Amino acid sequence: MKNLKTSPTIQFNGKPASRNTTSFRGISGSTLKIIAIVTMLLDHIGASLLQPILTDAARSLGVTSWSAGSLISACPDIAIPYYILRYIGRIAFPIFCFLLVEGFLHTRNLQKYCLRLAIFALISEIPFDLAFHYTPFYPESQNVFFTLLIGLLVISFDRWCHESLTAYPFSNILPILVFLAGMGLAEYLQTDYGCIGVIAIDVLYQLRRHRITSCILAAAFLCLSSLLEVTAFLFAPLVGFYNEERGLSLKYVFYVFYPVHLFILYIIGIAGAR
Repeated sequence: MKNLKTSPTIQFNGKPASRNTTSFRGISGSTLKIIAIVTMLLDHIGASLLQPILTDAARSLGVTSWSAGSLISACPDIAIPYYILRYIGRIAFPIFCFLLVEGFLHTRNLQKYCLRLAIFALISEIPFDLAFHYTPFYPESQNVFFTLLIGLLVISFDRWCHESLTAYPFSNILPILVFLAGMGLAEYLQTDYGCIGVIAIDVLYQLRRHRITSCILAAAFLCLSSLLEVTAFLFAPLVGFYNEERGLSLKYVFYVFYPVHLFILYIIGIAGAR
């Protein structure tokens, strides 16, 4: 076990603080993951449970404009909680993208990392379709694991090219082509966040030495997909406090939590509709 270092004495108004005072040590990777999981859950509660209720209420009231202002004005009791949950939930995806890049940089077995994402992408697809489309097979939308997997493959190929093909003149062109192919694949499969998600992952990787800049730029790209994404910028200060420590061992928590919570939300939605 790593020994804890004694914190330097902190002074307040020129006087030393108590020895019991501890300094803020930043946010670990596990803390970021927990924040992402919680905010994702809130987002999915809004998207899978409140959105159908809001849609039905708006239609029954004859609402013709589906703007946030119109919905809040017509159905404030439903629309306000819905938008609060969705705006909070915008923090989750960019955090997962950041953690994906961190995992890629520190993994001991890239093949297992990719395989794990692929397996859970397949496992999660039926719960994903049930939770958001109320059908076990909805080919027009794929879960976020597919986006993360494509992004991981793109940055993996980029690193391989720069490590193994530096002597060849096309070593800088191939990663761009694969990046474009990854964007195209995400759009073709209609994965969650699509090509914008792949761009966000690549930005976080390419600018990894400039953490805050990469976070702001990734959030800006996410805003291109929806106005709801404006609160994605809030993940930047959280990542800014990242202390590059793993924290608690939560390796499989997200993988398992994702399909399980989607299936539970589907059950709740079905029960509420009866």
